[in-house]
Amino acid sequence: MSASLKELHDRFQDFFPNMIFMDYLHNCIKRLIKETNMKSQRRDFIKTLGAGATGFALAGSTAACSTGTVHDEKEDVPVLLIGEKIAVADTAYGKVRGYILRGIHYFLGIPYGADTSGTNRFMPPQKPEPWSDIFPALWWGNTAPQIMEKRYANPYSSFIDHWNYDDVSEDCLRLNVFTPALADGKKRPVMFWLHGGGFTNGNGIEQDGYNGENFSRKGDVVFVSVNHRLGPLGFTNLAGAGGDKFAASGNVGMLDLVAALEWVRDNIENFGGDPGNVTIMGQSGGGAKVTTLTAMPSAKGLFHKAVVLSGAGVKTGEKEYAEKLGAYVIKEAGLKASEINKLQEMPWLDYIQLANKASAKLAEEMGPSMAGMRRGFSPCADGTFIPQHPYFPEPTPEAAAVPMIICSTLNEMSPSRTDAALENIPIEEVKEKVKQRAGFGAGFAEKAGDVVDAYVKAFPGKKPVEIWSMVSSNRQGVVTLANAKSKQSAPVYVAWFCWQPPLFDNRMRAFHCVDISFWYYNTDLMLTHSGGGARPRKLSDKMSGALLQFMRTGNPDGGGLPPWSKYTPENGEVMVLDDIPEVKNDPDREARKSLPA
Repeated sequence: MSASLKELHDRFQDFFPNMIFMDYLHNCIKRLIKETNMKSQRRDFIKTLGAGATGFALAGSTAACSTGTVHDEKEDVPVLLIGEKIAVADTAYGKVRGYILRGIHYFLGIPYGADTSGTNRFMPPQKPEPWSDIFPALWWGNTAPQIMEKRYANPYSSFIDHWNYDDVSEDCLRLNVFTPALADGKKRPVMFWLHGGGFTNGNGIEQDGYNGENFSRKGDVVFVSVNHRLGPLGFTNLAGAGGDKFAASGNVGMLDLVAALEWVRDNIENFGGDPGNVTIMGQSGGGAKVTTLTAMPSAKGLFHKAVVLSGAGVKTGEKEYAEKLGAYVIKEAGLKASEINKLQEMPWLDYIQLANKASAKLAEEMGPSMAGMRRGFSPCADGTFIPQHPYFPEPTPEAAAVPMIICSTLNEMSPSRTDAALENIPIEEVKEKVKQRAGFGAGFAEKAGDVVDAYVKAFPGKKPVEIWSMVSSNRQGVVTLANAKSKQSAPVYVAWFCWQPPLFDNRMRAFHCVDISFWYYNTDLMLTHSGGGARPRKLSDKMSGALLQFMRTGNPDGGGLPPWSKYTPENGEVMVLDDIPEVKNDPDREARKSLPA
């Protein structure tokens, strides 16, 4: 191999660990050089290929061999492999068959639990029935029951988040595995991804940015994503009325995740992974699932690092409220406590609609007394499965040895994303807006003016609409979680994602969910979040490198970002993630002092 080809070979090794693809690329480059006599342009050629490497890896592009003069079909190879002896793995319940795409093994929709319908509804997850034939792990598992009507009604949301939904059923305890190799003796770090959507919506692959292929290839790691019970079917607490039989009912959606982690413990070595090095990571509702898992004794030891994105939940729901809501569900159904089993017989959609009516009636009855309380169907600190709130008033001892990264985005919500007129909103109108509502939470009432003025003073270069966004997306929850976590022996690292995508005339800003594809090296896949191209890819390379380093060592340093100091309450160290990442000491501390307690 010539020196220039050796340089190209080395440059692409990280993207194509599978030698089939390396040989293919080598032949493409060799023929291109031979037929174009580009000696004087060789340096620019190498530079161009390097810049486009991620796009090549993402799309399986044949850009280097795209012209008729250099494309040789005899030396071309498929990027998708599937067959009787291809991508077959063992599990404790039977063999599964997946496929190989661009050198990464895909296994989709593997059962980790039994169907949750009928008598299994409201019950802890059961083991799946073993199978004798090879299970076809070729398509995403069913999405957990949720309201699908008008899912795509908003064209802006459908375009931006590029929703991926398929069949919905109670047979939803399925997971997906992406891995570079099977049972090869290597113990690769494992990423366990928890989707967002609160505790009500979503699935393991609802956004393209959740795909694990590129992250698995880049870091030589195993990536697992999971579906589990949500909403009323995952979190209706019937223990108060139903007694011991329904003791777990209010938290079965979280117990599903424990069962999935147990599956990883028992099976992931067959997929090239290390059950002794598992990182749990989630965004929004998935971030709250991460913090909740850290407080569950049954999950202890099943994971070893944690990453929370835009979901810094320090508390779960309250037991008293959850049991009262369960009683309202029984009442709404016109049943006695002794007839709870009839709720297990209802079609799932009928049950969800009934439960939601009960929740609305309870909220109306409780009125202002619910301020600051997590309402609806979600996990609760029941004293057994979740002994205490994860990080308030004190951090759970179950998490003491678990290092954590916490990240939020600068503009979790961007008011003007689809309404350009709001770019010119005056500051006085912003104050009125945030009296009643601030992002995903309640407004600041009479303190709204003081809060807005404090942010204007702290960030004098920001437009009123940006101040509106920052006030509504404030970091108080992140700092509260980080302060609690910093009391423990394991380190905590804090990040603030501030990168702005060039979409909708730059009005999207650093919105809720935008950072996911950066962490997973998917910016050229999740184009409706990043725009694609070299600019987001450069930051993604650094962020995903830091995440991989954290998975390996519990410390993100050395992965591509600047030195990242662990968080301390005194200094408030935060990695500001932008085109030029840098560590700052609590840049919004003065502004946050204005927020209501």
